[in-house]
Amino acid sequence: MAYAVFKSGGKQYRVAEGDLVDIDQLQAEVGGTAAFSDVLFSGEGANFKLRAELNGGAVIGEVVAQFKGKKVIAYKYRRRKGYHRTVGHRSRLTRIKITSIPA
Repeated sequence: MAYAVFKSGGKQYRVAEGDLVDIDQLQAEVGGTAAFSDVLFSGEGANFKLRAELNGGAVIGEVVAQFKGKKVIAYKYRRRKGYHRTVGHRSRLTRIKITSIPA
């Protein structure tokens, strides 16, 4: 099965055609397409191509949803000092269905 590794938002994702991937929020409409031109690696089995050999190929995906991720809690505590702080956040994410990868 063919796969590719691309970079988006400072993170790298390994995907195959038909995969659903949750990435940092993109400014795209649900139902629209997103192209990721920063492809680092593409391969199938023992045959693979690196970035220089891909000739500007891009991973193409369809935007399935825009949503907020699970709540992440960060808790700071110092023993015997009466100090504790709780902070949290929910990251905004975009769910992408991969439609094509460079060959």
